Amino acid sequence: MAKEDNPKVTQEQSADVDRLRKRLELMDERLDNLDSMVTAVVERVMSQPISISITCPRCGHVMDIVLSGVHKPKK
Repeated sequence: MAKEDNPKVTQEQSADVDRLRKRLELMDERLDNLDSMVTAVVERVMSQPISISITCPRCGHVMDIVLSGVHKPKK
């Protein structure tokens, strides 16, 4: 059987892992905040129609995009 290598974890590596763990926690918190904001925007969109007018820069044709949704009443 081959010997298993068990490298010792140095203090520097432990500090790196702690920093990485902290950064992942911060990113998770930011993603949760983004999720909350997107949910709030979607709830507003679903409660009222939104119309977006876009003009083509080449031909000048105006395109209307209408977003409408059905807002289900909360029980």
